[in-house]
Amino acid sequence: MPLVRIDLIEHRSPEQVREVADAIHEAIVEILGIPEGDRFQILTSHKPDEIIALDAGLGFKRTRQLVMIHIFTQAGRSPEVKQQLFALLTDKLGRVGVPAEDVFVGITENTAADWSFGFGRAQYMTGELAVPAS
Repeated sequence: MPLVRIDLIEHRSPEQVREVADAIHEAIVEILGIPEGDRFQILTSHKPDEIIALDAGLGFKRTRQLVMIHIFTQAGRSPEVKQQLFALLTDKLGRVGVPAEDVFVGITENTAADWSFGFGRAQYMTGELAVPAS
């Protein structure tokens, strides 16, 4: 059950924003093996001066197509799986017009006790939901 924050520079149509969101979800479903209907995304469009994303010294320039993705998910996935996810995210976003240099991804891991889906309960802990496999 990842929670995904997606930050974009405003200029895309609502349809293009949805294409970006769909591409990200498809990659997460494919690599992390979550159910298709397990989708929690927050999309925020920003003015160009409200996102600062340099190249970290790698020697390239980002464009207006920048997509910053922050994935909150349960701990336990290997570095190899994360690398596969980064690669597939870049591939799928490339298909909707986002250049590879404009895909920035961060993953924050947590535990089953860190999630509540409502009603003031941690449903993974109460047994209302099965804890997803890593």
